[in-house]
Amino acid sequence: MSNRSNIGNIFCFMLLALYSCKKPYTPAIISSPNSYLVVEGVINQGSDSTVFKINRTVRLGDSSTFNPVLGATVTVEGEQNGIYNLYDFNNNGHYNSGTGLSLPTNQRYRLRIKVNNKEYTSDFVEVKLCSPIDSIGYLVQNGNINLYLNTHDPSNSTRYYRWDYDETWQFHSKYISSFVLDPATNTIVYRNASQQISYCFGNDVSSHIVLNSTESLSKDVVFQAQLGVIPLTSEKLETRYSILVRQYAITKDAYQFYQVLKKNTEQIGSIFDVLPSELTGNIHCVTQPNEPVIGYVTATNVQQKRIYINHSDLPGDVHPIYPYDCQQQLALFSDPGTNVNEVQNTLINPPIDFIPTEADIKGSPPSLLGYYYSTALCTDCTLRGTVQAPSWWQY
Repeated sequence: MSNRSNIGNIFCFMLLALYSCKKPYTPAIISSPNSYLVVEGVINQGSDSTVFKINRTVRLGDSSTFNPVLGATVTVEGEQNGIYNLYDFNNNGHYNSGTGLSLPTNQRYRLRIKVNNKEYTSDFVEVKLCSPIDSIGYLVQNGNINLYLNTHDPSNSTRYYRWDYDETWQFHSKYISSFVLDPATNTIVYRNASQQISYCFGNDVSSHIVLNSTESLSKDVVFQAQLGVIPLTSEKLETRYSILVRQYAITKDAYQFYQVLKKNTEQIGSIFDVLPSELTGNIHCVTQPNEPVIGYVTATNVQQKRIYINHSDLPGDVHPIYPYDCQQQLALFSDPGTNVNEVQNTLINPPIDFIPTEADIKGSPPSLLGYYYSTALCTDCTLRGTVQAPSWWQY
């Protein structure tokens, strides 16, 4: 037997041994009953409302990742005086002041949470005043647009920055469904404005942590800090795209907290990535001091800025790729004289266009040969967005 055959046999034996010894691994954390408090938000010193999202962690094996804390009593407290209540207006774990708190900057503030006979407080934090955002722009590079931000603090006192953002964009379905069944008359009619399902607005929020520090610079200037990357073929850019960026001035301790959080959540996945680090925030459980709490409370006057990007502003040879594989199908009626009142019995998915035999469809044509159709994901944009434009949207 050749050496090559021996090596092959040994390799096969090793594979069999590995396969036979493999056992399901179920770490204890999956079945752990612990559920820890997660606090996200900023005490907004300025004219906009203060909002904190309060949730609890879920187990790795749970199907749902959304576990809001409901029925809590949440307040912002001044170190010297002043108590400001936050309310869960929509019963979704988002606690809102409703109006701007306009907090005096000559004292420190903290967050207090009371829920299920437990009490949590953050450390008192100073108000870090934040300068306005100078500009938001983008560069077209390597088939993407790279969104960036410029800002500066003339007093050289900010030094540590954090940003997040909301995205909104116009898009349309692959195929335009112009017709609908009128149940009142059992006829096929043109869709009116309230039945439109082809043109929608989508939205998303930033899912990564964006930080920057100018501590090592002589001037407190941030130039082209990257916010995010969007492929030119993305549906977000097919018509008109908008991004609203919020800027926070944070302390050095908060910056270090978010650095660790960023590494733990975004830079772990291979043997070359950094190892997870212990996450130490500034929120504590008063009633059970050993209970972990995830979050870091800061106080600042949040600054924000919005820009729009039109598809016409981008290179003309780039076209968005529809996110689903779509085909237009033809359905023919067995009897060319099928009355429109009977069509509803044979409709497949949203109709795109009908084939009349004697006249254009205007209300109720006398007969139909058939119609074109496609799947709902290819004809109904409301499955992924809303037809109502945001109140602030500019055309």
